[in-house]
Amino acid sequence: MIDILSYSLIVIGIIFWFWGTFPLLGNRSVLFKLHSLSVADTLGSMSIVVGLLLKIPVEWPLLLLALITLAIWNTVLGYVLAYCSSSGGKND
Repeated sequence: MIDILSYSLIVIGIIFWFWGTFPLLGNRSVLFKLHSLSVADTLGSMSIVVGLLLKIPVEWPLLLLALITLAIWNTVLGYVLAYCSSSGGKND
């Protein structure tokens, strides 16, 4: 039962990865594309790590560190992108 749940989470994570690339083909702004890509990538990566956590519970400290790092990285990247886009044309 744990194997089925683990493989399901890994497959869901891979689906999120591919789903995040589809907005790159659209006509929206670059920031919208980056936002949707980063959110889908983070959710996919977290899903894969949780699937691995169920599959290899002995490695829980390392996988928990990976989950925390993914959550922090996505938040910081969002703030950096927002800052860069807000000060785009202001060269004083």
